[in-house]
Amino acid sequence: MIRDGHAARWQGGEYEASPDGDDVRLYRPDPAEGFDEVRAGRYRRVVPASEVDELVYVRTTCHWRDHPFIVLAEHDSWLRLEYTGGRAPVAAELGLEEFDFGVYQGWAPRDEVTDIREYRV
Repeated sequence: MIRDGHAARWQGGEYEASPDGDDVRLYRPDPAEGFDEVRAGRYRRVVPASEVDELVYVRTTCHWRDHPFIVLAEHDSWLRLEYTGGRAPVAAELGLEEFDFGVYQGWAPRDEVTDIREYRV
């Protein structure tokens, strides 16, 4: 599973999370006691930040065609990548879209992506 965002450890489980002041919103894909359905396949529970054992930011990095990227998402056998090399000509050569000024993104076949690593900060 590719992750990019906050994660929290709470009562022995790890959850996708979103800090919100003195609280942390925890998310899971299936129903559980104390979690409210916010949409199909997404359940949320708000807990005090003081009850969370760990709150980290998870970032997944990789290489595609020998260039560095952040992995933003996955869909089927494709990964949504953001180029971190900082060179516009390389981004153009790779066929990436300029998502924002100096921010280049694109989809790559997962089997072409190497060196996938998850970092927790």
